[in-house]
Amino acid sequence: MTKHKSDSLYASPLTEMVDFQFDERVVDVFPDMIQRSVPGYGTLINMIGILATQAIQPNTRCYDLGCSLGAVSLSIQQRVTVPCEIIGVDNSEAMIKRCTEVLAQEPSAAVVELVCNDIQNIIIKNASVVVLNFTLQFIPVAERVALLQAIYAGLNPGGILVLSEKIAFEEPTQQDFYTELHHDFKRANGYTDLEVSQKRSALDNVLIPETRATHQQRLANAGFASSDIWFQCANFASFVAVK
Repeated sequence: MTKHKSDSLYASPLTEMVDFQFDERVVDVFPDMIQRSVPGYGTLINMIGILATQAIQPNTRCYDLGCSLGAVSLSIQQRVTVPCEIIGVDNSEAMIKRCTEVLAQEPSAAVVELVCNDIQNIIIKNASVVVLNFTLQFIPVAERVALLQAIYAGLNPGGILVLSEKIAFEEPTQQDFYTELHHDFKRANGYTDLEVSQKRSALDNVLIPETRATHQQRLANAGFASSDIWFQCANFASFVAVK
């Protein structure tokens, strides 16, 4: 298996700040980056696999939209016991290439298909589980409801959407508290103040977080019968929405 490098992409002062991209440089350090940047990430990945196995029906599909290196797909693949199809989608060729190597090593009852495409181009069909794990936040805000409506349309009755996001807060004091808590988490994991600052600047125009209320209202507008936060660590939360 490919050995992943330590994330030092923002360790040196940058002469020009460019928007964050999931390119080859990020792929090489992504496992280290996300573990050190997202509180509770490892536990969340394991729990998504457990949750998904409750909802997956035989001979249906599970979509991992924005699969990156396949952590969610792998978690489900390792646990599923019924015949089904896992479809991982990502628009980064570098991510899909590395993801293929990871998933190929795991025997499973599931058939796994990886697709390099924009998730907004994917037609969801015969789905019992759809996962957007820290993916919707990178979609332009005006286009988010259409994506959720397409997911809802492709889910079978009783199917679930797992939506994990960095969340925002309406009350400024609360927002400041969670922002600083997140920065302290990064510092505790070895990132310097320079790295924290430069990474935040690179993501400012790319990752647009929203409040819990905004997410749940949009899920209701898309047709979901219910939604709730089932996992949260600091300002990172995961919703489960049921059709």
